[in-house]
Amino acid sequence: MAYVVTENCIRCKYTDCVDVCPVDCFREGPNFLAIDPEECIDCSLCVPECPAEAIFAEDDVPLAQRHMIPLNAELARQWPAITARHAAPPDADDWNGQTGKFPLLER
Repeated sequence: MAYVVTENCIRCKYTDCVDVCPVDCFREGPNFLAIDPEECIDCSLCVPECPAEAIFAEDDVPLAQRHMIPLNAELARQWPAITARHAAPPDADDWNGQTGKFPLLER
């Protein structure tokens, strides 16, 4: 079982989770982070670090967010690894907690 980044990360893209990942399994896209399920070792260190509370164990992903499981795997194959934290977008706090952000995902 891997961990999964869900929709609340879209346009927030805080990278606090990246610093604690021992295997560098995060991948970075234009406005979202994904977790590579092949690299994730299920350590859960990233979960409490996410200010957007957007990371879940695969079995615990809310039903309305289950579409994010295969999407993380797909995007992880396309996007480069991110291995160091950087500043969140200036409006990240404004987007945190907003619903319906899936159409805003940039690939």
